[in-house]
Amino acid sequence: MSEATRDPISAGDPLLQLRASPHLKAPDSTPKIMWNVVGSLIPVIAAATWYFGPSALLVIGAATLGAVLTERAFGTPGSLADGSAAITGILLGLCLPAGVPLWIAFIGGAFGIGFGKLVFGGLGQNVFNPALLGRAFLQAAFPAVMTTWPGSPGEIPSWSQLRGDNLAIPFASPSTDAVTGATPLGLMKFESTPTDVTRLMIGDISGSVGETAGVVILLCGIYLAARNYLNWRIPVSIFAAVALFSGILHLLDPARFASPLFALFSGGLMLGALYMATDMVTSPVTNAGAWIFGIGIGILVVVIRTWGGLPEGVMYAILLMNALVPFINRATQPRPYGSRGRRAGREAPA
Repeated sequence: MSEATRDPISAGDPLLQLRASPHLKAPDSTPKIMWNVVGSLIPVIAAATWYFGPSALLVIGAATLGAVLTERAFGTPGSLADGSAAITGILLGLCLPAGVPLWIAFIGGAFGIGFGKLVFGGLGQNVFNPALLGRAFLQAAFPAVMTTWPGSPGEIPSWSQLRGDNLAIPFASPSTDAVTGATPLGLMKFESTPTDVTRLMIGDISGSVGETAGVVILLCGIYLAARNYLNWRIPVSIFAAVALFSGILHLLDPARFASPLFALFSGGLMLGALYMATDMVTSPVTNAGAWIFGIGIGILVVVIRTWGGLPEGVMYAILLMNALVPFINRATQPRPYGSRGRRAGREAPA
């Protein structure tokens, strides 16, 4: 019997096939996106290693190990393959001082995955960015260590020298001498001493591992935006809000308030805006919500930096706005066709 005259009923073939959605699959999968993000961080890690020596690699490696082992021990089978635990560990390591003891970085990675992701049900269920939640925990648990910054690269006599007490025994007193220094944000906040913007862009400053080479981070973020792996509206709105708000303050009192360029390239703003605020799970799903989310982060960053007790505010700004994401999503839901309002399910069709 030819295919043209074949009777589907007599052949036992179903006339209608029912399958679960989605019926159209995008070419990019979650693991592909996640590992592309990991790949985009390689230049950032390379820049951090150039400036902070082996300490940068040790800290990033310890944080990533803590995140990966926790995911392996308590996550679902095969969850390591999606790359989300690796991203959490790398981003956390980039948020830490280069001289932090490795056991503290390890604990931060484990906490970020355990309490930032797994307790919520795993990937896609968490409310807060896991890397920043791990950073916030370390800030509360080890405030002295988390605010001790290595000196700028030009102040270190040897590239191979450790930038702090990386190899300290857990809960032991520090025993390694290291050159320490103030971050550009600290100098500006407490001494009203600005740092040359060129140094901020290329990374020749004191600060966390990921505060180096703002231009490199920006280029890596542009790559992700070009691949459509992040919503460009979020970093653009953050940068616009920070530049506008800090620019107004700078015009009012240039001696006290930093310039917009300083505000954009200092601290962890570049890394936070391009890699943490754009987390697909913890950021709004609507474009209107992305603008609100980013503007809120930008305003909070300037407010905390200017009037808060700490010189940096990116971490707290993103975490606070993460908590508001469900409300932002609800408020910015597009109106379904034929409905009179946003809550179409409660209204009669037009």
